[in-house]
This record gives sequence, C-alpha cells and structure tokens, in this order.
Amino acid sequence: MSAVYLLALLPIVIPMALGLLLDHLLGEPRRYHPLVGFGRYAVAVERLFRRIGVINRAVGLLAWSVAVLPWVALAGSLREGHFWFGMLLDVVLLYAAIGGRSLAEHARAVATPLAAGDLAGARGRLSWIVSRDTAELDESGVAKATVESVLENGNDAIFGALFWFALLGGPGALMFRLANTLDAMWGYRTERYLRFGWAAARIDDVLNFIPARLTALSYALLGHTATALRCWRTQAPTWDSPNAGPVMASGAGALDLSLGGPAIYHGHLETRPSLGAGRPAAAADIDKALALVQNSVWLWLLGVAIVSVFLHA
Repeated sequence: MSAVYLLALLPIVIPMALGLLLDHLLGEPRRYHPLVGFGRYAVAVERLFRRIGVINRAVGLLAWSVAVLPWVALAGSLREGHFWFGMLLDVVLLYAAIGGRSLAEHARAVATPLAAGDLAGARGRLSWIVSRDTAELDESGVAKATVESVLENGNDAIFGALFWFALLGGPGALMFRLANTLDAMWGYRTERYLRFGWAAARIDDVLNFIPARLTALSYALLGHTATALRCWRTQAPTWDSPNAGPVMASGAGALDLSLGGPAIYHGHLETRPSLGAGRPAAAADIDKALALVQNSVWLWLLGVAIVSVFLHA
C-alpha cells in the first residue's frame, strides 16, 4: 500500500516540495534571472506589435499569446513522454516561478530597521516593494504597507503558481508566472496600455481567481477564522481588485489587524476601503504575516498530498 501512496505523490507533491525547497535554500537567482530575460522579450514583442499601427484589445491578446504561449508549449513538449526528466523540469520551472524567499527577505529588510527605530531606513526599504509614496509614513503606516504587500504577494508569488502547478505541472506554473509578469508590465489603466494591456490584465484576473480565494481561505483557517471570513465577505467586494480584495481582507482579519485605508500614490491621495477589524499594524506584525504565509504553504502541501492519494486510491 505504501508503494501506491508513493506513486500518488510522485508526479505532483514531491516535485512541488522540491521546488519549494530550492526556493527556500537558493532564493531567486542573483544573475541571469529568467524573468528578467522574459521581460526583455516582452518589451521586444510590444515594440513589434506597436509597429502595426493599430492598437486594440485583439492586438493586445495576440501580443500576449506570442509572449507567453510558445514558452508554455515548449515546456510541455520537453516533459512529454519523459517521466523522470519531466519531474526534474517541473521542479526547475516551479523554482523559477515562485518567490517565497525573496518575499520574506524584502519584508524582513523593512521589519529589522523598523523594529530598531530606524524609520527612515524602513521607509527606504519599503519603497523597494510597494508603489505608494513612503516618505511620510509613520511606523504604523510602514508596517501596514509591508503586511499588505506580504499578504497580497503571498498569492502572486507563491500560491498562484502552486495552484497551476498542481493542475498542469511545470508548464502551468510557468504560464501563471509569465501571465502575472505581463500583467505587471502591461496591465495598467493608462492611455498607453488601456487597450493593449487589457488582455494581460483580464487573463491574470482569470488565472488568479481560484488561487486567490484558496489563499484567502488558507489565511482564514490559520488565523482568526470567524473574523477573517466576515472581513472577506463584507470588505472584499469594496476593493478595486477582484482577487487582491479577498486575499487582503481575509489576511487582515486572520491577523486581527486594520489594513487598507487612504494611501498616496505618485503624489495623489487614493481613498482605499478599510480592511480587517483589529488594531493598527506594528513592526512585529510583519513576521506574523510571513508566518501566516509560510503556514499556508504547509497547508497547501498537505492538501495536495491528501487529494493526490485520494485520487489514486
């Protein structure tokens, strides 16, 4: 019977665990990061399609397809019919697609000076990971922005890739990461990208829809569950992003913190809804948010293992 369980775990759970382990041990590549290369490729694709002269949603969708689908198809063809090589490729692709260690390193780079009373240093490091203006934030504002970033990027940097890896293996994780990267590059509501980037933004929303809600559920189960579920139900619909809303509302409730609220972006005050139902964030809450994300990773691994064994029983 143990052999049956091992066979059930081999295709998905073991490569998933190994990919997560590589990320934990190595973090993101310091040089020659594959996503940096993809970003340059995406810039070239955009330039090529803008030369057409007509920019609309269809052109943007075609550009997205040219940017993403060939790499996903190549990954799928390389693993086809080669079990052990396919498993190795899956591990490498998942490692390249997730950024759990990087998320923790950037968050702790804010938490350490903040806890030591170096508010200026904490503001400076926070500006590396958020787009809001940080120069005037007080201690609680810096902690709040960092916790929000940890909660939201827990989904974008980890759980979205894990979800698509569980469904489609390494090519699924690759597809999610490339789509998420294009959303960050093209998915703006500006004159330049409103039409060209529409497909990138919508596809990222679709790919993130289920993972974001599973992430929100994970946060709720591992924190103040009743509060998290209530915040998810009542506050998430008020948030501008259909996927960030559930994740951040549930995470705020799970941590018993008050997040959200007004923030300054590029010199303009944006009135964001409040999230959570607890006290203001403090420096120590950054580590609590990271612990919530890490515990959710263990929960996902356990859940995928149980589903794999059940399907092969």
